[in-house]
Amino acid sequence: MKQVEEFFRIVTGALVIPYRSINFIISSLVTSLPLFSFLIFYEMILQRTLGEASEILVLPPGYSMWDLPSRKTIDFVLKLVLLGVLHLGAFHLLEFFNVIVTVNLASKLHEGESSMALKEMAYEILNEARLKDPLITYVYVLFLSTCGLLGLLWLMINYYIISGSFWDYEHLFEKQRFLSDVLFTVIFGAAFIAVLIKYLDWCVVWNTSIVFSILEESYGAEALMISFYFSRGSKQCGRLLMLVFFIWGVGLRLTCLLTGCSESRSGIIAQVLLLCIVNVLKWVVCTVYFQNCKKRTLEKIDEQVGLEDKNVNV
Repeated sequence: MKQVEEFFRIVTGALVIPYRSINFIISSLVTSLPLFSFLIFYEMILQRTLGEASEILVLPPGYSMWDLPSRKTIDFVLKLVLLGVLHLGAFHLLEFFNVIVTVNLASKLHEGESSMALKEMAYEILNEARLKDPLITYVYVLFLSTCGLLGLLWLMINYYIISGSFWDYEHLFEKQRFLSDVLFTVIFGAAFIAVLIKYLDWCVVWNTSIVFSILEESYGAEALMISFYFSRGSKQCGRLLMLVFFIWGVGLRLTCLLTGCSESRSGIIAQVLLLCIVNVLKWVVCTVYFQNCKKRTLEKIDEQVGLEDKNVNV
C-alpha cells in the first residue's frame, strides 16, 4: 500500500513541475522538435514493418517466412536492419540530448528553485550540463536494454507461433504434438512474464542511473550500482512506474497498427506527438523518483550514524 501511495505521490509531483514554469514547457517543446521530426519518419517505417511481420506470423500451416517470394523476404530483412540502425543511432542520440535538458530543468524545479527565464535555462544547459559522464552511462544502458528487449521479443514470437498452432485442425488429432504445443506455450508464456517483470525492475535502475550521471559526478558501472542501491526501498513503485510507460508505448503503437491510423499522415503525427509528450513526462518522473529515493536513503544513513554515535557515547 505504501508503494502505491508513493507511486501517486511521484506522478503528482512530476505533473506539477510543468505548471511551475511555462518556460519548462517551451524548452521541452523546442528540444523535442528534432526527436519529433525524426520519429515521424521512424514510426512510418516501423508501422509498415510491424504490418509485414504480422502477415508473416499468420502464414498458413506448413509455410515459413522463407516460403515467401525472395524479393519480399529481402525487403523485410532490410527494413529490420534499417530500423535497428535508426533505433540504435539517430533515435537514441536525439533522445539523449532531450533527456539532458529535461532532467536538468526538472531537477531544479523539483528542488524548489524559482522559475528561470529562457535565457537562464539556455545558459544552464550550454554551460553547466555535463555530457561525457551521462553519455557513457547512456551507452551502458542502451546495450543492456537492447539485450533485454531482444530477449522479450524472442519469447513473445515463440509464444505467438506455438499458441497459434492450437487452432490448426490437424494438430487437434495429434495428441503428442498437441500436448507438446501446450507445454511449450505455458513455458514461453511464463518465461515472458518473468523476464518482463525483471526487465521493468532493471529499467528503473537503468533510467535512474542516467539521471544520477546527469546530476552527479558518476558514470558507467558506478552509476548503475549507486542507482541500484538508492532504489532498493522502492522496487515495487519503480516497477509500477515503468509498467505504465511500457504499456503506453507498446499499446499506442499496436492501437495505431490495428486501427490503420499509420496509413494516414495525421494519424502518425498524432501518435508521435503523444509519444514525445509521454517521453518528457517519463524522464520527469524518473528525476522525481531518483530524488525521492536519494533523500530517503540518505535519511536512513543519517539515522544509522546517529544510533551508532549514541551507542558509542553510552
